[in-house]
Amino acid sequence: MWYLLFEYVLIGPILRILGRPRVSGTQNLPTSGPVIIAGNHLTVVDSFFLVLLMRRRVTFIAKSEYFTGRGIKGAALRWFYSATGQVPVDRRGADASAPALAAAKSILRQGKVWAVYPEGTRSPDGRLYKGKTGLARVAIETGAPVVPLVMYGTLAVNPVGSRMWRPGKVRMVVGEPLDFTRYAGGENSKVILRAVTDEVMAALATLSGQEYVDVYAASVKEAA
Repeated sequence: MWYLLFEYVLIGPILRILGRPRVSGTQNLPTSGPVIIAGNHLTVVDSFFLVLLMRRRVTFIAKSEYFTGRGIKGAALRWFYSATGQVPVDRRGADASAPALAAAKSILRQGKVWAVYPEGTRSPDGRLYKGKTGLARVAIETGAPVVPLVMYGTLAVNPVGSRMWRPGKVRMVVGEPLDFTRYAGGENSKVILRAVTDEVMAALATLSGQEYVDVYAASVKEAA
């Protein structure tokens, strides 16, 4: 119920007015069965528009901190992730990625849609950065197709550091599904995981036109 209220009553109408969103390539989205949506990531509002524009229900793996934040922003994030049925995962510990990957595989084995940003964090400068291999491991183990999806214009609606959304024009382009079943059994091969990840990032770069940088975005942010 909350998911539908978000889309059609509470936040959805505001986003439609501010962003005037449009989507192309919807024929590339499977209408049933497990699907991995792999997107570029420019700003926080990307996730809001993705949930709004997808006809099927979308699930993200969200950091547990999003469910414990304080203040107005913390309350808004907590409400959004809880109301739309997103899955909180504690990423701290020796193997921080393990709980997130387990949760993602569970979502897909239920025939649902999992959305992920392979860069692992928002781009610090609008370029597309090296992808992390967790997506590849999940895709190989589950056999789910990976659908590349890119956003344009979300930075105008939600500039980095801004507290208020602004008018803009948001576009979403959905690419053709990528099938990695040929790599079945190769989820423990670093070479295969990197090859799959790089193929996904190449598809995102082609769709978005972003300059690709072969380093992790998190490393760039840490060095800044």
